[in-house]
Amino acid sequence: MNKLSDQQCTTETRLLSAEEVQRSLELVSDEWCLAQDGKSISRKFGFDNYYKTLAFVNVVAMIAHQQDHHPDMTVTYNTCIVVFSTHSVGGLSLNDFICAAKIDGILNI
Repeated sequence: MNKLSDQQCTTETRLLSAEEVQRSLELVSDEWCLAQDGKSISRKFGFDNYYKTLAFVNVVAMIAHQQDHHPDMTVTYNTCIVVFSTHSVGGLSLNDFICAAKIDGILNI
């Protein structure tokens, strides 16, 4: 199986089992947190200033647009919280972890 960051989101997706979610969490940064209800993952990103925060938000928006899989984001002066969930399946799908891995990848540049 390719690294998650090398994969592309698909429109044909399904709800992951709890076991699949745990395995997928092991493939992304350990800073991604599983929600208590198990239906989403989130990560808080910190930056030095508003400009860098918004630059990050724009890169996440580009990834989301390319993958046609859009997170919820909360943006403040120096933080951005990114939350992934697949609404069409009512929880987490592989697409959520693919996008999380792609975001992890931009931070390693």
